[in-house]
Amino acid sequence: MSKYSIKQFVQNTKQEESARDFFELETDRMLEVNLNGQVWAKAGSMISYEGKIKFEREGMLEHGLGKFMKKAFSGEGAQLMKANGQGKLYIADMGKKITVLDLEGESIFINGNDLLAFQDGLDWDIKLMRRVAGMMAGGLFNVRLEGNGLVAFTSHYEPLTLLVTPGRPVFTDPNATVAWSGNLEPEFVTDIQLKSLFGRGSGESVQMKFEGNGFVVVQPFEEVYQAQQS
Repeated sequence: MSKYSIKQFVQNTKQEESARDFFELETDRMLEVNLNGQVWAKAGSMISYEGKIKFEREGMLEHGLGKFMKKAFSGEGAQLMKANGQGKLYIADMGKKITVLDLEGESIFINGNDLLAFQDGLDWDIKLMRRVAGMMAGGLFNVRLEGNGLVAFTSHYEPLTLLVTPGRPVFTDPNATVAWSGNLEPEFVTDIQLKSLFGRGSGESVQMKFEGNGFVVVQPFEEVYQAQQS
């Protein structure tokens, strides 16, 4: 049905009042945060809120000089904001699909541009992909999160999880790679024979090679990032 009365439209699209979890998917592309304290979210992702919530951009040295230097190098994509208070916060990122994970002492790497929000208390650090820095226009960093708590990331369309097992490495396009398990360290490799088939977003035949035991999440979309303007 594509036509609604106003009453039907409101009924079908209104917010879910019974939500109780800290992170609730209001829709596949909109995250509701039932806030009673603090949450970290991607800067600029707030689309609506109700209640008494205060928003602040992450302080330059709030997480120490090391993370500040990494953020200065990696650019705007790593910018975070924190929301403090009580109420409902709605966040989204360019209509991308949202996935929520509940970490139970585990760790995960998420592409810095795809990290939407995470629960305060999770340990996190920015990891730079220096070896590929000269080959891509952006998206050169990822964030490693570890501990107990919720984390939300985004993808263009439905994500696909590929299992990595010993002796069976998985190769991915960096521009289509969203996340991977915290115990894996990708290697960047090139294959000139694949130049016209693989890694079109970067303009190079760069691939991420995952070996060991774990998983990698990809999206059916090559996300080309804009370089930071100085």
